[in-house]
Amino acid sequence: MSIDVVVADHIATVTINRPDRLNAMDTEHYQALSEAWIRIRDDADIRVAIITGTGEKSFSAGADIKTRLTRHSEWSETWLTQREQLLNRGLEVWKPVIAAVNGLCIGGGVTLLLATDIRYAAEHATFGLSEVKRGTIAGNGGTQRVIQNLPRAIAMEMLLTGDPMDARTAAHWGLVNRVVPAAELMDTAMATARKIAANAPLAVQASKELALRSRDVDTATGLRIEQLMGRLLRETEDGKEGPRAFAEKRPPRFEGR
Repeated sequence: MSIDVVVADHIATVTINRPDRLNAMDTEHYQALSEAWIRIRDDADIRVAIITGTGEKSFSAGADIKTRLTRHSEWSETWLTQREQLLNRGLEVWKPVIAAVNGLCIGGGVTLLLATDIRYAAEHATFGLSEVKRGTIAGNGGTQRVIQNLPRAIAMEMLLTGDPMDARTAAHWGLVNRVVPAAELMDTAMATARKIAANAPLAVQASKELALRSRDVDTATGLRIEQLMGRLLRETEDGKEGPRAFAEKRPPRFEGR
């Protein structure tokens, strides 16, 4: 039982490996996942990540209620906002993250999903923010990001009823990009990851950052930042390699420099 990280061909595959608990996470697993995100952020060889769960039943059932939500905590811990460096707690990882949802995705599983960039779901996957049924709220960004990812009325229904949503409905409302047979899920995610890994790493990360930061600035400011970022990228080795490869009619060799 662990958080497994495998890196190959510039792609990190992160697997929540706790199938006996439906890939629910206790404090130790959240810490291990935090360490995985930091590694992905800091390792220049990694260009894109995939997050999934072990088995066919569950992507993640979120926090392990038996250990995580029932443990005693001091009031002072309320201000330890960065103790766990999680993607859905605001950790800045500008490398793209792809979710491969292989089954049940509820509670903290959904809040994790909401912090990813591209999402594929198996046909039997289900999604739900069930925290209100347990006397709590969808923390770690759940109440904040669901309203950004879904139409307001759909988001509020999901958040306030705690009822599940099936994969087809999730795709209809744009919560996931595509629904595929379970046997094709990882191949689908990996195919997209390979496309991203083949692109210029600095340009990919800049594109993600610019797009996400656009939510917090006015259009004029965003356009100016975009202009300056484009100018900076043209001075990088990859920024020069792209046009050169195009002129020489060969595939570019991007190095992330």
